[in-house]
Amino acid sequence: MYKLAFFVPDSHVEVVKAAVFAAGGGRIGAYEHCAWQVLGHGQFRPMHGSQPYLGQAGEVERVEEWKVELVVADELIVQVVAALKQSHPYETPAYEVWPLADF
Repeated sequence: MYKLAFFVPDSHVEVVKAAVFAAGGGRIGAYEHCAWQVLGHGQFRPMHGSQPYLGQAGEVERVEEWKVELVVADELIVQVVAALKQSHPYETPAYEVWPLADF
């Protein structure tokens, strides 16, 4: 089992979650679409040659973003991350994947 966390602007949080759930993420026992999310503030500066969804190259952009966390079965992690990347509006989405221990 893995934990997947990703950061997404409010405009796309439900779209990205739907894609991740459709790919099999967020299943715990007899439950599906399980996730935890919190609103925070992110920042980035697009570099020359980037094609940012938000902001201008060379300028720091600050944006409210959701951090969404959910679990993903071992055999689905590659497909779930692919769904995240395909549905996310950012050129390079920020996400984290952690292996989980099962005791």
